[in-house]
Order: sequence, then C-alpha cells, then structure tokens
Amino acid sequence: MAHDGASDGGAPGSGTPEPGLEEPGLKANAIGFLDALVIGLNSTSPAYSLAAVLGPIVALAGIYAPGVMLASFVPMLLIAAAFYYLNKVDQDCGTTFSWVTRAMGPWAGWLGGWAITMTGVLVIGSLADVAVNFGLLAAGLDGWAANTVVRQTLTVVVILAMTAVCVIGTELSAHLQDILILAQVFFLLAFAVVAIYRIYAGTSTLDAIEPSLDWLNPFGAGGAALTGGLLLGVFIYWGWESAVNLTEEVENSATAPGKAGIWSTVVLLVTYLSVGFAVVGYAGTAFLAAHAGEEEAIFAVLAHEVMGGWDWMVLLAVCTSALASTQTTIIPASRTALSMARRHALPPALAHIHPRFRTPHVSTWWVAAIAIGWYLVVNQISENALLDSLTALSLLIAFYYALTGLACAVYYRRHLLESAHNFLLIGAGPVVGAGLLAWLLVESVHDMSNPENSAGGVSWFGLGPPLVIGIAIAAAGVAVMCFWRVRDGRFWRERRGVVDPDVVHGRKT
Repeated sequence: MAHDGASDGGAPGSGTPEPGLEEPGLKANAIGFLDALVIGLNSTSPAYSLAAVLGPIVALAGIYAPGVMLASFVPMLLIAAAFYYLNKVDQDCGTTFSWVTRAMGPWAGWLGGWAITMTGVLVIGSLADVAVNFGLLAAGLDGWAANTVVRQTLTVVVILAMTAVCVIGTELSAHLQDILILAQVFFLLAFAVVAIYRIYAGTSTLDAIEPSLDWLNPFGAGGAALTGGLLLGVFIYWGWESAVNLTEEVENSATAPGKAGIWSTVVLLVTYLSVGFAVVGYAGTAFLAAHAGEEEAIFAVLAHEVMGGWDWMVLLAVCTSALASTQTTIIPASRTALSMARRHALPPALAHIHPRFRTPHVSTWWVAAIAIGWYLVVNQISENALLDSLTALSLLIAFYYALTGLACAVYYRRHLLESAHNFLLIGAGPVVGAGLLAWLLVESVHDMSNPENSAGGVSWFGLGPPLVIGIAIAAAGVAVMCFWRVRDGRFWRERRGVVDPDVVHGRKT
C-alpha cells in the first residue's frame, strides 16, 4: 500500500502521533464483507428514501419514474468504482478526505472531509425523527406521533442509543444492522409482491396501470423531468460509502469495502426499481403526484390501500429503515473526523480511540451532540427548516462525490494509458461520474436560488433556505479550515501521495 513520505507510522493515513497520544488503532478484521455490505445498504435508508422521494419523482416523470431511478444509478456506480480503486491504495477510514488530500492537496482534502462530516450532522436528527414517527404510527400511537415534545424527546433518545451502539463496538453495530436490513427488505418485498399481485388480479383500490418495460426509459418524460429526477436520485442512493469508511475494521480491507460499496448500489437499484414498478403500477401517477409533497404518502397512505390491516408492516419498514440509517450515518462522520484529527487537520482529542471497544468514541459522541443540537435548533426556526436542511444535503453530497471521482483520475494519472481497463474504469468512468454530479450541483444551486422552489416558498436573504444553509455550511468550513491552518499547520505541510504500480495492476493489495 502506498503512503506519502510524511505519513509513515501510526494509523493508515495518519501523521506522526502526538506525544502521549499513542493509542490502539481501530479494531482490525472486526467485520466481514457481508456486514460491510449490509451497513452500506442500511446507510441509504431504502424504505425511507423511497417514501420521501418516489412521490416527487413521479410528479416530475410520471410513469417513467423507474427510468429516472435507473439513470440516477449511473453516476453512483461510477463514483463507487472510484471509491474501490482509491481504497485499494489507501485504506483510510477518512476516505474522500485522505484520498483527495493525497491527489489534490490539503485544502481540497479538508473541504471534502468537512462536507462528509456535515452531511451526518444535517441528516441524523431527521432520520431519528422519522424512525420515531413511523414507529409510533405502526404501534397505533398516533397521538404521541402528533405531539411535538414527545416526538422530539424520543428522537434525542434514539440518537443517543444509536450512538452508544456505535461506540460499544463495530461488531454490535453490524449485528444490529443485519436484523434491521432483514426486517426492512422483508416488509418492502411483501409490499411489492402484494401490490403487483393486486394489479394483475384487478383488485387495486386506485387507478392501477399495468407495468411496462417502457417505464425504464429515462428520457420518456423529457429532459427537464430527467434533470429534476436526477437531483432527487442523488439523495436516494447516497450513503453506500459507509461500507468504505469502515475499511480499517473490515477483513480484506484493500478490496472488500470497495466491493461492498459497489454491490450496495446494485442491490439498491434492484430494490428501487421493484418497489417503483409496484407503487406506480398500483396507485397510478395522479395519486402519487397529488401526494408528492408528503413524506408519508407512499408508505403511510398507500400502505393501507395495498395491505389493509397489515399496513403496520410497511410503516415498520420505514421505521427500521430510518433507525438503521440513524446509526450508520454516524459512521462516516465520526470516522472522517477521526482521520482528520490524527493527521492534525482537526483538534487531536477527536483522534482518541476507546481502549476497550477500539472505536473513535470522542468523535462519535461529538457528531451526535452537534446533530442533536442542529435538530433541536432547526425545529424551532420553522416547520419547514428541517426539510430545507435535508434539501441542502444534495449540495454537499454532489460536491464530495464529484471531488472523489476527480481525485481518482488525478491519483492514478500516470497509469491511465497503460491499459483499456485503467483508462475506462479508473480514469474515464470516475471523471464522467464527477462531471454528472458537478452538473447536478450547478443545477441544484440554480434551482435553490429561487425561493419559490423551497418548501412553503419561504425566502431567506432573497434566496431559497436550502441554498442559504448550504452557503453557510461552506463558509463555516472555510473559516474553520483557515483558523486551524493558523493554529496548527502540520497537515498543510504533508507531501502528496504517490501511486504504487503493483497495486494498480493487481499484483498486490
């Protein structure tokens, strides 16, 4: 494995350890490939993502919603390939932060790490809130779900509980994820099978449409619908890279985490297309478009139409989906903060490893604390502010995914012309994926600049609230980076890494 000369010793990608801070590293070989795959899947929260996004995609693309979800898969697969090849030469839990630093320098690397960490802060509270809400609805406690104080209190409890699981150990986290993904997939498949059966049996209670392979045409609804749908598609596939953030704790760390990330995107594609066909076919486009702005429309309203008295199963699927993602979303943020701290890009306290559990307990609790604070404060601003903060996620996601794709080509630049394999899979593919995401980033900024496109049509400083939130996070990142550059400049004095040709050609791992 190649490391730059300034980074030898200590954990992967780390600088010289602080005096007195020599600690055990993360627990190696704690989990296997399948565990990493499950964590990558759960991080995307498939049931919740479908509940939140399928309605709006149908409103844009109509019956061609499955085609838009298929098109959204393309840039994700290309970026997943970049994660795979970069992880082969640098198994660092900071992923994008470490790789971009080695390929493009410390300033770009630091901003990539900041983006990953802030995505966790923005979304953890919302995921826990959804888990609590749908869990209460599944239990028939609708009154509790409608009570703001009760729901927010339980949300904080859930975040603390999931954080404790992350701290206690990666194995415990993986075992819990195995249970949650099995429950989620079972409930989703049961929903899809019943819906498709009722379509062909003619017993749909709504305006059913018989599914057709033509629905897979992403251009069927026109270019504008495809653009809007791709923006939403970034959200439903985001999160699979949590498997790679665990690279230092996975068996066969040079290849297994990257493969888990790639296979996560493929499994997600199959799941999304299956449920997409079932939902669009059963309900028809008019019903889904009418409920496009309601998160619960797909699996809270439609669940009762399809499953009758068994609708609690689908509500529980969304609950377990959000619960699982609450836990797994903590992983990239905490591991990235750990990686940044041990290379002196953040305060050294964040690099502490728990002596017993061998997990980054300080950075994990800090991520949870900031996420709880963000959730509680944003909820006090307005009822749409939390949704706006989630919308701002697409900016951060597109930014660090695109940065990773570009870093892959830059990192391997001296080897891209050695074979067609290198050129296509390590160079052209990641660059195309980065280009698509950069285009989506520009489209997102343009769309969010218009306040009329935000939830409730609210204007902040003449712009849409999601764009203001995104700009504020970027500005805060630059400010913190400049402050730490003045406070401790060691990270900025590191030399960039070099590529080991033997790794490129698969002669060693």
